Amino acid sequence: MGVRYDLAEEKVFKDPVHKYIYVQDRTIWNLINTKEFQRLRRIRQLGTSYLTFHGAEHSRFSHSLGVYEITRKIISQFERSRYADWPEEERLLCLCASLLHDVGHGPFSHSIEDVFDTHHEAWTCRIILEETEVNRILRTVSPDFPERVASVICKTYDKPIVVSLISSQMDADRMDYLLRDAYYTGVNYGMFDLDRILRVLRPYQGRIVVKESGMHAVEDYLMSRYQMYWQVYFHPVTRSSEIILRQIFRRAKELYAGSYGFLSKMPDALVSLFEGTLDVNGYYRLDEALVQTVFMQWIQERDELLAELCRRFLHRRLYKYVTMDHRDEAFWSRIRHAFRSAGLHPDYHLEIDYPFDLPYHVYRPGTTEGENKPPILMLGDQDKLEDISAMSDIIRSIAGLHRGKFHLYYPRETLMKHKNHFDTEIRQFFEL
Repeated sequence: MGVRYDLAEEKVFKDPVHKYIYVQDRTIWNLINTKEFQRLRRIRQLGTSYLTFHGAEHSRFSHSLGVYEITRKIISQFERSRYADWPEEERLLCLCASLLHDVGHGPFSHSIEDVFDTHHEAWTCRIILEETEVNRILRTVSPDFPERVASVICKTYDKPIVVSLISSQMDADRMDYLLRDAYYTGVNYGMFDLDRILRVLRPYQGRIVVKESGMHAVEDYLMSRYQMYWQVYFHPVTRSSEIILRQIFRRAKELYAGSYGFLSKMPDALVSLFEGTLDVNGYYRLDEALVQTVFMQWIQERDELLAELCRRFLHRRLYKYVTMDHRDEAFWSRIRHAFRSAGLHPDYHLEIDYPFDLPYHVYRPGTTEGENKPPILMLGDQDKLEDISAMSDIIRSIAGLHRGKFHLYYPRETLMKHKNHFDTEIRQFFEL
């Protein structure tokens, strides 16, 4: 399965981040046109961030194409330079894995994953391995090709150099989403010199490394990640919308489990999700348009809590927040008791949040057990390899750095109606 360029004519996508995305392989073109991949047009890349940054409407579809394009550029550079350590026979495998790495994302996927205990990587592998259009196309390459693509995405493939292109601390996935998310949110934090980084990447002893002369470009990339996490991904307003979204799913799940009679018929895919029997065909039908349509119906529900949460999400009536330097368990318990005494629901009208809850790390030296994210290695004189954090004061200063405060989210207008039930300290805390 060597290098294959088997399209009669190269296909080109215009792209605001990479300018052009080139498709030369029939397999890639056919995968793009499957119903499972086209579904990603209906899944936003940044979840609820569009409620904070109005331009953040870009999709998993465009991001997946971008990851594919960065991977294609890296491989093309390796092939042009004829690096002996690059396994040319793995080209198509890398391209397919990069294109399909997010095909299992659901609507507002991280919120659904939290409530229903699912994971997008598991769904990605199911879509690749089960009876789908994606699987049928991959099997035209070879009978075991779907399993090989899935093993790359699940990080079990026996060649780490292949996995690291798709999943590492400086992979094509991260490089695209930083640039793309910065572009669509209208911020400059995520910008870095992608062309320079691509020029200094090298295949070496079964892994991807960086020429030492490219250290400053990598520093710039990691600083961009740092800024994007705190200015965009950890934005407290976005966290508020995610909290409300999780609460909607949690409340609906509780009602369904309690045999509550919903006024309008729920889509079969959502019923299967609640019952834990969702299959690949049902998962394909879950997209953000369907979820938001259901939320619009739930605004009319008899359960006022569910209706209120849906109104808040759809009409952007988000929870306010107060900031705390540390979590005072005694005061936290007092607040919950006061909410309950006032007739409020502390599990829904109150939520404490801290960015530690999110699986983002700017950079972690070495290989972190359980994460399987190899370090960024610099290739110096006499072919010496060294972790970038050992060479860069900048990276050492931000590696593993946790910054942030506790945020306590609450519906301010609801609390205002009940403020007479709270003592002076609690009223002052919430600025009522």
